[in-house]
Amino acid sequence: MGVREINRIDPYKAAELFTSKHFPNCHGALLAGSVVRGEATETSDLDIVIFDKNLKSAYRESIIDFGWNIEVFVHNLTSYKDFFKSDCERARPSLPKMVSEGIVIIDSGKIESMKQEANDLLEKGPEEWSAETIKIKRYFITDALDDYIGSTNRAEEIFIANTLAELVSEFVLRTNQKWIGTSKWVVRSLRNYDEKFAEHFVEAFDSFYKTGDKNKIIVMVDEILQPFGGRLFQGFSLGK
Repeated sequence: MGVREINRIDPYKAAELFTSKHFPNCHGALLAGSVVRGEATETSDLDIVIFDKNLKSAYRESIIDFGWNIEVFVHNLTSYKDFFKSDCERARPSLPKMVSEGIVIIDSGKIESMKQEANDLLEKGPEEWSAETIKIKRYFITDALDDYIGSTNRAEEIFIANTLAELVSEFVLRTNQKWIGTSKWVVRSLRNYDEKFAEHFVEAFDSFYKTGDKNKIIVMVDEILQPFGGRLFQGFSLGK
């Protein structure tokens, strides 16, 4: 058993001690992440958001303390707004989600309004894709799908499938004005959108990775594209 495991204390207590030690004069602090959602694993870290009005610019830092790996996101009382905006523009609302779900450690009277800002953005969802953006995305999905269908190289097929998973999950979520994610958040975002579809999506790719059968992915992608005009190649141009 490692040192980290022996000394790992209650996450909220660790967050309190960490904040008191490193940011004793901050004006707000939140504990967020998997421990708050009840999804923590043996390798989970603590996500702590700090607000300090005396800070000139925002920064992020990784620290090991009190038996935990800690990711700290430090903002002044206005810098978080720019991060809210950029997160929402890329449709991955990392900071709004942390602020929304975060458990208060310290509050000088600003946290409630920040949480309301975050909740309003999360409820609104990302901006709707334009018809032109949908067309471009259809083309790149079609291009990857054609490569996938035509490939006879197992190693290449695996990575083409990975690309398809990213492109198609983004397409489904954005055309339904839902937030997207990366890594484990791809599946979580799909589940937040539609549990049944998420199971279907995972099963299609899992089947390919286990057996090499491409058909489930091909059928699923065609079904997803069909309401938007299906595959797109003929006549597509970009920057002409």
